[in-house]
Amino acid sequence: MKLTKFATQVDLSVLKELRSYAKAEDKNISKLVTEALSDYLKKIKVRPAFRNAMDEVLSENEELLKRLAK
Repeated sequence: MKLTKFATQVDLSVLKELRSYAKAEDKNISKLVTEALSDYLKKIKVRPAFRNAMDEVLSENEELLKRLAK
């Protein structure tokens, strides 16, 4: 994979959280951003009706999913 530099701006609190997560997980920020953007792009390409249904189910079960993730 060829990496290319680009500049953007992000909320300071998000950047602090990203840096903290990267350090705790011993991961590269560039790789985390690439993965996050890739996941986002895949998500927005999903058919809108399916995405809306999925978002609704995830929203309705948010607390349960948080507990299961622990």
